[in-house]
Amino acid sequence: MRRSMSAAGAAVVLAGLITAAGPAVAADAACTPKIKVLGSIGDQSYVRDMARSQGVFDLGPDGLAVGVSGHKPVYWTGTTVHRVPLADADRTGQVLAVNAHGLMVGIAHGSGSDGPSLFTYQVGAAAITPLPDSYGYDYEADVNDAGYVVSRTSDGPGAVWKDGQKVRELPVPPDAGPATRITMVTGINNRGDILGMATQDYEVPETGAHLEGTYPVLWPGDGSPARLLAPSMNDSYVQDLDESGRIVGYDWAGPWHEYRTWVWEPPLTGSGTSPGGLSSHPYATFEAISPTTNVGVGTAKFHPDMLTLPDQALLRAGSGPVKALPRLAPGGASMADAVSDADRVGGAAVDAKGRLQPVIWTCATRQAYNPGS
Repeated sequence: MRRSMSAAGAAVVLAGLITAAGPAVAADAACTPKIKVLGSIGDQSYVRDMARSQGVFDLGPDGLAVGVSGHKPVYWTGTTVHRVPLADADRTGQVLAVNAHGLMVGIAHGSGSDGPSLFTYQVGAAAITPLPDSYGYDYEADVNDAGYVVSRTSDGPGAVWKDGQKVRELPVPPDAGPATRITMVTGINNRGDILGMATQDYEVPETGAHLEGTYPVLWPGDGSPARLLAPSMNDSYVQDLDESGRIVGYDWAGPWHEYRTWVWEPPLTGSGTSPGGLSSHPYATFEAISPTTNVGVGTAKFHPDMLTLPDQALLRAGSGPVKALPRLAPGGASMADAVSDADRVGGAAVDAKGRLQPVIWTCATRQAYNPGS
């Protein structure tokens, strides 16, 4: 059931979002650096820039991982794959995020008039919990350890759900211009800071200037008003934020795969900087950052018409250089979408037989290397 909230009610929700961040968890000194291939089901085809058939999208506690396998929403315990129990087994989808208590948020791509919709699922439950007012198409979503889920709703604004109910909508920042709309909500941390993107596309009547672009948006967990952050050089695609409020993502310069890694550092007063990419690839993205250890991961890319090398998963530890993660097979594409404080990186990689496999790089910072060395 859709619920509206008063300003006081919204403040209560914000206060509930704020929880203490846990301590950093270092990688086990005795662990073995390797690429762990997880169990999979169904289709293992790989087509660049198309919907992923396999992959790890987030990492949870005690060896839990979530993502997609055979275009179905799944989770893994260790290397064992488990389907999320959808009422219609023919629906496709993926699990996008999981919190420290095993609560997942995912999307089920629809059949019939409803179309795709978001759901939550707790490990061991008999069924998913559909989220109201979440029907749409292009989704990202996240969940924090207090159980608050964030995403964009089908009719435009961002929203917050708790225990299967929508509890708050996320407004356009008051400093945004007219015709500004929320186009994506991508992350939430345990302080309750919520991250997303807004798109402006309008003409200034006084000057006739046409303003167009994609900007980062922050809804602070302390209850202060939402604000637009200073953008990167072109369109700013913010993907994730850590417990300190550090943001990672990428700058996008247009239709030619011109991606550039980007980091916004607290207190988020500047336009951020790019730490670069791999020497072997001209373009790169950041897709995720660890909660407290400042490890960012993503994918290095080429323009599709100049594909000298396949995509490759990358990693940046703290303020150091961007490095490559090993491929599963020589010449096989790879991509990284998740990273934990325990130095595990989740993603996907093509094996020697051309199959896309869901993988986890263990002791990932020890495996990272400079491709030019």
